[in-house]
Amino acid sequence: MDEIDILQAEIMRTLAHPRRLQIIHCLSGGPVEVGRIALDLGISQPNASQHLAVMRAVGIVEAERTGREVRYRLGDPEIVAACRLMRGVLARRLERLAGLSDVVRLAAVSPAPGTGSPADPNSPTAPDRPLALATAPTR
Repeated sequence: MDEIDILQAEIMRTLAHPRRLQIIHCLSGGPVEVGRIALDLGISQPNASQHLAVMRAVGIVEAERTGREVRYRLGDPEIVAACRLMRGVLARRLERLAGLSDVVRLAAVSPAPGTGSPADPNSPTAPDRPLALATAPTR
């Protein structure tokens, strides 16, 4: 196994948390303070710091300290492009799955003619037939 494969797997494992993907999007505009990241994402500052520490350990983000303030920036801005590429892949997959779901749903609602289903115009329970035809005769 190549070292690059191992490094890529490490990065992908780190990015496998939705909150960390949100942090990447938050940092896409440039360096941001930890408190601002926490505020923007609606999480506590310690929680944001924990995620940033994990991301820093693999080189996704870098920290800049100015006095007491710590600002984070992306280690490589191309990470944003990689995330966008993957979002595009996933969006297309969801569209395909939604299309398949629509086909399955239509097939369930519109079975083949002659099956006696409500979608069959010859069915006694067809929606446009009088209700009296849809009920069993009474004695």
